[in-house]
Amino acid sequence: MIVIDASPAVHHKAGLGRYAEELIAALALPPGIKQPSDEYVAFYHDARNAAPSKLIQSLTCIATPQRPYPWRLRALIAQMFNLSQDNLFARTIANTRERLPPPALFHATEHLLPRFKRIKTVFTLHDLIFKFFPHYHLPRNRIFLTLAMPLFLKRADAIICVSEHTRRDAMQVYGAPEEKMHVIYEGVHPRFRRVTDAKTLQAVRERYRLGDKFILAVGTVEPRKNLVTLFEAFKALREQDDGLAEEVIVVGKQGWLHESTYRAVHSLGLTGRVRFLTTVEDDDLVAIYSLARVMAFPSVYEGFGFPPLEAMACGAPVVSSNAASLPEICGDAAVLIPPLDVAEWARALQHILTDEALRRDLQARGPKQAAKFTWAVTAQATQAVYQSLLRPTA
Repeated sequence: MIVIDASPAVHHKAGLGRYAEELIAALALPPGIKQPSDEYVAFYHDARNAAPSKLIQSLTCIATPQRPYPWRLRALIAQMFNLSQDNLFARTIANTRERLPPPALFHATEHLLPRFKRIKTVFTLHDLIFKFFPHYHLPRNRIFLTLAMPLFLKRADAIICVSEHTRRDAMQVYGAPEEKMHVIYEGVHPRFRRVTDAKTLQAVRERYRLGDKFILAVGTVEPRKNLVTLFEAFKALREQDDGLAEEVIVVGKQGWLHESTYRAVHSLGLTGRVRFLTTVEDDDLVAIYSLARVMAFPSVYEGFGFPPLEAMACGAPVVSSNAASLPEICGDAAVLIPPLDVAEWARALQHILTDEALRRDLQARGPKQAAKFTWAVTAQATQAVYQSLLRPTA
């Protein structure tokens, strides 16, 4: 039995949640299979506040009632004092009355690894933002990760890095052994493809009051996403030619330390020109990508970065930061700009909005780049890591 931590999915944690949900789907219910595999079991903490999807509910699920911070604290103490948590699953709630076998492997998907001694472990490392940009984390999260991350990386039997950049960071900061690290990229869901149906596009345009000329940004509203640079570039763009773009649409939920982003809209005089859409259905997001004149992603650090690839898959021209993993992910299918250079961002946006040949070129390159990243490939590579750990030794 392989247990995968579905906590970020059932608690809807943006990119980490997307990773857990899509990986579980690709492993347990690949295309062409009608019944989920009983080889995989979903685990999550804080059962009372969980909202598992229909897919996760269709699997065998085991859950602990422990709330987030007690759950994290117990794992940290167990790691620090080498206290076994192998009996964790004997004290959980299950959605089946069948007696479950002891787990052979546990896959930690959200930067939290219990201390198991008789269970093989895989740890997915998404990023080391807390090390490189500590001011973008709440103090308690930063303290927890500073104490726990070296222990997690040391104790895990295998480490999955979601990009080559993340692997290099782990080696640089922690000296993580190369032999137990595996670079396995995340994927783009097949639903992200260009919408051409006029009625669908018009319905979404009316639902969200979208104009004909908007710049799109997608991601959690938090300082790391560097939306203020985009707002400043948008203001400069409108001062040059106010007919190129009418507004900036930001699709994403509020993250931590988001207040400064909202204050910037008012201080820059962009009230009414920047709108935040915090609740957008996935199918509507596909249409919004398809309607956007350009998608801008000025993040200062990403371990992977879903939005640029989703936008490319939908045929939107992309301007992205050239920081961290983003050049690796975007390839030659986006215009890459230093994240904090406002003048360069303004020039890049102006270029894409006025140069039809460049727009067509990016729209042609984008879907090809996005097609390189599939959850089926992610699942196959992840299965290979599982099998390497579970293979009997001579």
